[in-house]
Amino acid sequence: MASTVTNQQAAAPSGSAASVTSAIVGAQAESLGGDSQWPLWEVFTQSEQGAPHEHAGSLHAVDAEQALQNARDVYARRGGVISLWVIPSGAITASSPSDSGPFFDPGADKAYRHPQFYKVPRGVRGV
Repeated sequence: MASTVTNQQAAAPSGSAASVTSAIVGAQAESLGGDSQWPLWEVFTQSEQGAPHEHAGSLHAVDAEQALQNARDVYARRGGVISLWVIPSGAITASSPSDSGPFFDPGADKAYRHPQFYKVPRGVRGV
Protein backbone atom coordinates (compact mmCIF):
# COMPACT_ATOMS: atom_id res chain seq x y z
CA MET A 1 0.00 0.00 0.00
CA ALA A 2 1.20 3.54 0.74
CA SER A 3 4.45 4.38 2.44
CA THR A 4 3.97 5.59 6.00
CA VAL A 5 7.60 6.37 6.88
CA THR A 6 7.85 9.32 9.24
CA ASN A 7 10.78 11.63 9.90
CA GLN A 8 11.15 9.95 13.29
CA GLN A 9 11.35 6.50 11.69
CA ALA A 10 14.07 7.64 9.33
CA ALA A 11 16.20 8.97 12.19
CA ALA A 12 15.39 6.37 14.88
CA PRO A 13 15.95 2.63 15.17
CA SER A 14 13.36 0.42 13.50
CA GLY A 15 10.03 0.27 15.32
CA SER A 16 10.63 3.07 17.83
CA ALA A 17 8.54 5.70 16.01
CA ALA A 18 5.81 3.16 15.41
CA SER A 19 5.70 2.35 19.11
CA VAL A 20 5.49 6.06 19.97
CA THR A 21 2.60 6.48 17.52
CA SER A 22 0.89 3.37 18.94
CA ALA A 23 1.28 4.74 22.46
CA ILE A 24 -0.22 8.09 21.46
CA VAL A 25 -3.13 6.48 19.63
CA GLY A 26 -3.65 4.06 22.54
CA ALA A 27 -3.69 6.88 25.07
CA GLN A 28 -6.13 8.81 22.90
CA ALA A 29 -8.38 5.74 22.61
CA GLU A 30 -8.32 5.25 26.40
CA SER A 31 -9.32 8.87 26.92
CA LEU A 32 -12.44 8.24 24.85
CA GLY A 33 -13.81 6.06 27.64
CA GLY A 34 -17.28 4.86 26.66
CA ASP A 35 -17.27 6.87 23.46
CA SER A 36 -17.08 4.67 20.39
CA GLN A 37 -15.29 7.16 18.10
CA TRP A 38 -11.95 6.21 16.59
CA PRO A 39 -8.87 8.32 17.38
CA LEU A 40 -8.64 11.73 15.73
CA TRP A 41 -5.91 12.38 13.13
CA GLU A 42 -4.79 15.70 11.64
CA VAL A 43 -4.18 15.74 7.87
CA PHE A 44 -1.56 17.85 6.09
CA THR A 45 -1.30 18.08 2.29
CA GLN A 46 1.45 19.21 -0.08
CA SER A 47 0.33 20.57 -3.46
CA GLU A 48 3.67 20.68 -5.30
CA GLN A 49 7.28 19.65 -4.81
CA GLY A 50 9.06 22.05 -2.44
CA ALA A 51 5.83 23.61 -1.17
CA PRO A 52 5.08 23.39 2.54
CA HIS A 53 2.57 20.88 3.88
CA GLU A 54 -0.59 22.69 4.96
CA HIS A 55 -3.27 21.60 7.40
CA ALA A 56 -6.22 20.30 5.39
CA GLY A 57 -8.47 19.00 8.17
CA SER A 58 -9.10 16.16 10.59
CA LEU A 59 -10.52 12.66 10.40
CA HIS A 60 -11.13 9.62 12.58
CA ALA A 61 -9.31 6.33 11.88
CA VAL A 62 -8.25 3.19 13.74
CA ASP A 63 -4.55 3.40 12.81
CA ALA A 64 -2.05 5.35 10.69
CA GLU A 65 -2.55 3.25 7.57
CA GLN A 66 -6.32 3.71 7.62
CA ALA A 67 -5.88 7.42 8.38
CA LEU A 68 -3.63 7.77 5.34
CA GLN A 69 -6.11 5.95 3.10
CA ASN A 70 -9.05 8.00 4.41
CA ALA A 71 -7.04 11.22 3.97
CA ARG A 72 -6.30 10.24 0.36
CA ASP A 73 -9.99 9.58 -0.28
CA VAL A 74 -11.20 12.78 1.39
CA TYR A 75 -8.49 15.39 0.76
CA ALA A 76 -6.74 14.23 -2.43
CA ARG A 77 -9.66 12.95 -4.51
CA ARG A 78 -9.76 16.01 -6.76
CA GLY A 79 -6.04 15.92 -7.52
CA GLY A 80 -3.50 18.62 -6.82
CA VAL A 81 -1.96 16.74 -3.88
CA ILE A 82 1.41 15.02 -4.15
CA SER A 83 2.02 14.18 -0.48
CA LEU A 84 -0.06 13.52 2.63
CA TRP A 85 0.89 13.52 6.32
CA VAL A 86 -1.38 12.11 9.03
CA ILE A 87 -0.57 12.83 12.66
CA PRO A 88 -2.43 11.71 15.78
CA SER A 89 -4.06 14.79 17.29
CA GLY A 90 -2.66 13.80 20.68
CA ALA A 91 0.89 14.20 19.32
CA ILE A 92 0.45 17.93 18.68
CA THR A 93 1.70 20.36 21.31
CA ALA A 94 0.61 23.98 21.00
CA SER A 95 1.39 27.20 22.79
CA SER A 96 -1.31 28.78 24.92
CA PRO A 97 -2.83 32.14 23.93
CA SER A 98 -2.11 33.34 27.48
CA ASP A 99 1.62 32.79 26.79
CA SER A 100 1.59 35.03 23.71
CA GLY A 101 3.54 37.85 25.35
CA PRO A 102 6.36 36.05 27.17
CA PHE A 103 6.60 33.21 24.67
CA PHE A 104 6.98 35.31 21.50
CA ASP A 105 8.61 38.51 22.83
CA PRO A 106 12.26 37.33 22.78
CA GLY A 107 12.31 37.50 18.96
CA ALA A 108 11.50 41.22 18.89
CA ASP A 109 14.85 42.27 20.41
CA LYS A 110 16.97 40.46 17.79
CA ALA A 111 17.22 42.75 14.78
CA TYR A 112 19.08 40.18 12.69
CA ARG A 113 15.87 38.14 12.49
CA HIS A 114 14.17 40.89 10.50
CA PRO A 115 14.80 41.58 6.79
CA GLN A 116 15.41 45.29 7.46
CA PHE A 117 18.68 44.29 9.19
CA TYR A 118 20.23 43.16 5.90
CA LYS A 119 21.31 45.38 3.02
CA VAL A 120 20.56 44.21 -0.53
CA PRO A 121 23.69 44.42 -2.72
CA ARG A 122 23.55 46.47 -5.91
CA GLY A 123 22.68 44.52 -8.99
CA VAL A 124 20.45 42.03 -7.16
CA ARG A 125 17.01 41.98 -8.71
CA GLY A 126 13.70 40.50 -7.63
CA VAL A 127 14.28 40.79 -3.90
